[in-house]
Amino acid sequence: MRRSWFNRVSLFALALTFIVVVLGAFTRLSDAGLGCPDWPGCYGFLTAPQAPEQIEQAEQAFPGWTVETRKAWIEMIHRYAAGILGLAILFLAIVAVRYRRDPGQPVVVPLLLLGLVIFQSLLGMWTVTMLLKPAVVLAHLAGGMTILGLLGWLVLRYGNYLAPVRQPGGVGLRLFAGAGLLILAGQILLGGWTSTNYAALACPDFPTCQGQWWPEADYADGFVLWRELGVNYEGGVLDGPSRVAIHMAHRVGAVVTTAWLALLALLLLLRYGRVPETRTAGGLLVGALVLQVLIGIYTVLWHLPLWLATLHNAGAALLLLAVLLVNHVVRAGHDDKQAPAAGD
Repeated sequence: MRRSWFNRVSLFALALTFIVVVLGAFTRLSDAGLGCPDWPGCYGFLTAPQAPEQIEQAEQAFPGWTVETRKAWIEMIHRYAAGILGLAILFLAIVAVRYRRDPGQPVVVPLLLLGLVIFQSLLGMWTVTMLLKPAVVLAHLAGGMTILGLLGWLVLRYGNYLAPVRQPGGVGLRLFAGAGLLILAGQILLGGWTSTNYAALACPDFPTCQGQWWPEADYADGFVLWRELGVNYEGGVLDGPSRVAIHMAHRVGAVVTTAWLALLALLLLLRYGRVPETRTAGGLLVGALVLQVLIGIYTVLWHLPLWLATLHNAGAALLLLAVLLVNHVVRAGHDDKQAPAAGD
């Protein structure tokens, strides 16, 4: 019964993390990252101020800031969801410590998740107090994706949702899948850097950029990770060539990532497709990859509509989970230790 509850809460936390990641993207893309200039409250309130007297009080307490109730609510909903996620992960960590002597109870991953959630809360605070500093916002995004990945692995490895089977391919296939995960992680970071520096529309056309295959770009300035404090980075501070450099790096990364993951999917489907689990994982990877590529292209062609840009972040999260599933499938049959049963 205890393991069953642990698995259910893990699955709930995974689903909620996906929602939090998408909400975070929506908050950033709708320019609501500074909807509340303080943390963890909003203009000193537990909710977004909306009554006239609350707005007046907020603007007196924070001179120079204008209350935008819609943006404040977007930011606070994101914080509420993140808070619930933190409680769910705290539960997993408590169970892990309480039953740490049980050989079937995962301990390291729940404790690592708890540490990441605490660090994420600090990053959330610094995101506001440092006025959307790109390096901090990127670290916040990376932390959210890492939590999503760890929870996905926890669910797959210990949730008993996919029975381990003997997989063909050996070490070579596992290394290929592992490399795909690392390449995708790098591409997600490039995408985050593109978004936090407002470089998504630096190239408004596709497949060329400003009518050229390789336009003028300032890569040295575009990839300065740490800039001065006290600057409001909402809307971005980089010039055109710097943003072009970031955008072009993201495009090149997309080509490399797509080629690698497409080859991995074809390998799973054509060479090892006789195993149902491998075939399923390969098919899901193809679906997630095609979806993400199409969303990325039309995000540029349609000039970054909010709903599609948010969907692009959701697609990255889905693709991460698909690659994690592939890695789980190609490794599961080689593990000497089988996943624990769902019951106690």
